[in-house]
Amino acid sequence: MMQVLKAQLEKEFADELLDCDLDRDEITMHVSAEQIITVCQRLRDQFGFEQLVDLCGVDYSEYGGSAWETKQSSEFGFSRAVDGSGHAEPVKDGLRFVVAYHLLSIQHNQRLRLKVRLEAESPIIDSVTSVWNSAEWFEREAFDLFGILFNGHTDLRRILTDYGFVGHPFRKDFPLIGNVEMRYDPDKKRVVYEPVSIEPRTLVPRVIRDDNRYHKDKS
Repeated sequence: MMQVLKAQLEKEFADELLDCDLDRDEITMHVSAEQIITVCQRLRDQFGFEQLVDLCGVDYSEYGGSAWETKQSSEFGFSRAVDGSGHAEPVKDGLRFVVAYHLLSIQHNQRLRLKVRLEAESPIIDSVTSVWNSAEWFEREAFDLFGILFNGHTDLRRILTDYGFVGHPFRKDFPLIGNVEMRYDPDKKRVVYEPVSIEPRTLVPRVIRDDNRYHKDKS
């Protein structure tokens, strides 16, 4: 069934598709940001994907960093925003971010993933709230956590972090300790924000050991 759907998508979106994968019975379409509204409208109207079940951002800035592949503890360790020995530098340009749309067709009992790559310097894409109303809060979440902007969104503001929050906490270069901390000031009789007082430190990763249940007995 999914092979048939993949062939139909490749034929219908021949001019818009950058790539179309079928892996473990799941289809992933890759399109450019400029085509997102047109593609989403046709997926809803022609292919019956009437429901947007999720929309999320992804930061690929440290994707594939070999420094994390270790089975030994290290005196250097690794932590976001703190470079360890051999730690890959975050990607500052190029196609750093992805917006992933997870679609559901109830009438055909089919699911589809749609991915769009965005530039690191200006991660901006058109809002799909005109296609699926459920995108409103999802897009606010992606803006809040990743700093991705959605053109045409009528209420693009933070949804999980506080109004005074600095930065976007799901970006790979965001420090684990944050940038500011808040406390109640009894003199001012209100909550105030101050630079974080925690000293930056390097964390040692968990040691991944081979499971001895699968070791061959050499005796």
